[in-house]
Amino acid sequence: MTGTFARGLAAGAAGSVALNAVSYLDMALRGRPASTVPEQVVDALAARMEWEIPGRGAVRDARRTALGALAGTANGLGVGVLASVVRSLGVRLPAPVGAVLAGAASAAATDGAVAALGVGDPRTWSAGAWLTDAVPHLAYGVGVQTVLGAVPTPRERAVVPARAGLVLRSAVLGLATGSRSALGFAAPIVTAPTAAGAPGRVSTKRKVFSVAGVVVEMLADKQPGMPPRTDGAAMVARLLAAAEGGGRLAARDRANGALPVTVGVAGALAGSYAGLGWRRWAAGRLPDTAAALIEDGVALALAALACLPGRNRRHLTVIPHT
Repeated sequence: MTGTFARGLAAGAAGSVALNAVSYLDMALRGRPASTVPEQVVDALAARMEWEIPGRGAVRDARRTALGALAGTANGLGVGVLASVVRSLGVRLPAPVGAVLAGAASAAATDGAVAALGVGDPRTWSAGAWLTDAVPHLAYGVGVQTVLGAVPTPRERAVVPARAGLVLRSAVLGLATGSRSALGFAAPIVTAPTAAGAPGRVSTKRKVFSVAGVVVEMLADKQPGMPPRTDGAAMVARLLAAAEGGGRLAARDRANGALPVTVGVAGALAGSYAGLGWRRWAAGRLPDTAAALIEDGVALALAALACLPGRNRRHLTVIPHT
């Protein structure tokens, strides 16, 4: 049986072939030249690393082209493996949604590098340029999703649809994560099943580390000069933690994690702004420490409400027919 990693490599390879085929077909139909962006990215990265690409003239250009192509291959395979891992964790998206997200992830990796290295600014691209970039990446996503759907892992075969209670608990955990991001991954771990063989069972050591992470964040929150939770990286961390939490709750129930992850992220977004609103309202009415402790209590209560039910529930064992 093909494992998660091998399936991801196959999916990424299929997606990369589809992307290249669509790109070359576009070049053949419109007579446009190949993009020089991969080579420019290589130049910019080499400059950042203070590394000189060996050779001169045609030899150096050949190396730049090869390095750009290798970077594209790494992108394609890496996103394929990531998509396979996410699906193996129980997040089974509808095929069109999965294809769009896989293509968007690949495009974001490429366009993000272009922007970060100063090669170009995607915000200034014309509609035609965006279309030229989007269509091949959509083909990539279709290729990835096709392989992922065709080669399910044994764990995926046992996945059931997410029930309403699970979806609601994932949203509540997301709200808690909006206040304290560590709760997104820590609460499901600390409340993990204790019965032998139960899905999602974790070691005592991991539980201790998870509690420590929550305590550290709560202490840091009381320090002056902490950036707003809705700023850039802080918000991204909260949303990712909420996605992790929803996925863990779904894995505990052996359920499809697509909807729990989605509502968890939405809950974290709402919780982040609600917590920020609370702190602004409390400013001048309550001492800062008191307002923060009240928020701590609410976040812990919400996390417990989301994660305690069903943690030791017995599950039927699925035995595939031979």
